[in-house]
Amino acid sequence: MARILVAEDEPGIALALEDDLTIEGYDVEVARDGDVASHLAREGRFDLVLLDIMLPRKTGFDVCRELRRAGLRTPILMLTAKAQESDKVMGLDLGADDYVTKPYSPHELRARVRALLRRTAPPPHAAAPEVFAFGDNELDLGRGEVRRQGRALEVTALEFKLLATFIRNRGRLLSRDQLLEQVWGHGLSVTERVVDNQVLALRKKIEPDPALPRHLVSIRGLGYRFDG
Repeated sequence: MARILVAEDEPGIALALEDDLTIEGYDVEVARDGDVASHLAREGRFDLVLLDIMLPRKTGFDVCRELRRAGLRTPILMLTAKAQESDKVMGLDLGADDYVTKPYSPHELRARVRALLRRTAPPPHAAAPEVFAFGDNELDLGRGEVRRQGRALEVTALEFKLLATFIRNRGRLLSRDQLLEQVWGHGLSVTERVVDNQVLALRKKIEPDPALPRHLVSIRGLGYRFDG
């Protein structure tokens, strides 16, 4: 699932973009000003940035310039009400990959998003890493196995999926609702307490000291973060 950062300050437009792209199967996060957009994009967690030019606190031009100067290669699709050729040229010169002018056709926007993601996708022969190491542990996606000091652990399918979700989101705060959605899926009547219980069970298997977790860290009142 490709992750898209939408930088848009108009609530109605931001919501429409988020809903439309989510329906298309993308994982979407919204930033309402340029400072937040620049900060989130530089974390490198996104596959594409959809960047409005007229943002508060920092313009889309400024954000684009900062990201490229920082060496970020994430594709940037600029979205703006400005139709002047000079604005388009400026955005592209600053490092944007494409440009859509409001009002835009949702079909065209989706097509441009797909095209940019295809253009920047790794070549077919470049296999994604299947083994992730952290501490004394390894998660082997290819074998469906969790190992500690080289020995396979007995983990349930749910624990395996939960750990894989944490590792794919290394360093990122995940709320209980996000974990319920990504691990358990939609339409299941599961309480947040179930998430806590599964995290506790997983800690007992992968943490050197489950009482003082090093990898599955609790963020009080917010959720969990995987450090590894």
